[in-house]
Amino acid sequence: MSLCDDTLLCNFPKCRIKLNGFAWVTACSHVFCDQHGSGEFTRSPAICPACSSALSGKLDIVRTELSPSEDYKAMVLAGLRPDIVLDISSRALAFWSYQVHQEHMYQEYSLSQAEGQLKQMEKVLTQQNQSRELELTAMRGEISSLKKVMEDYKRKYSEMSERLMERNRQYQKLQGLYDSLRLRNMVVGVGERDTLPQAGHHNVNAGMNSDLCLCPVSIVLNQSYPTVINENRKEAQRE
Repeated sequence: MSLCDDTLLCNFPKCRIKLNGFAWVTACSHVFCDQHGSGEFTRSPAICPACSSALSGKLDIVRTELSPSEDYKAMVLAGLRPDIVLDISSRALAFWSYQVHQEHMYQEYSLSQAEGQLKQMEKVLTQQNQSRELELTAMRGEISSLKKVMEDYKRKYSEMSERLMERNRQYQKLQGLYDSLRLRNMVVGVGERDTLPQAGHHNVNAGMNSDLCLCPVSIVLNQSYPTVINENRKEAQRE
């Protein structure tokens, strides 16, 4: 705000709205909106909300119209000597200058506060970025180690798959050999069962033939044995 600005701001700490209509002006060169002025200055004793000054004089607080009518402006200083008019005008300008100076100080203070907060936020942001960078680096390391572990597992899985395939091939081969041997044993067993009865029948026939061959010999021996005995008896009698 400069001297050419046509709007004052309420000096109440939590208000600071642009003033229009009516305003409350104090002897300590502060100005307040009609709402806060009515609330603060109707109590006794009156205390300035901006600087805590006591306002006990009759004219220490004035409710004034910020946009007076043309008739008021024509008559308010009428009849006063020029030095009085200049004195009043200089005091009014001094009030305005003080308001401009206070506004500059307030803006500088707000700017310094904002800069301080900005620096603090930048510091916090830098720390957070560093922390995030460290976390990101750690996560990258973990990802790299996990990739290595995954590659190791893939390699082991490939080896196990190859071993399993080789075992399956060996199993299939052994299964084929087992099936062929079982089939061969089954064929041999059937052949043996078919040949065993024929061999038994041949042996029986051979026995019968041998008996038939031996039977005439025994008959001949049985028939000739008594004759031999009689001849031996006759020779013994002669002697």
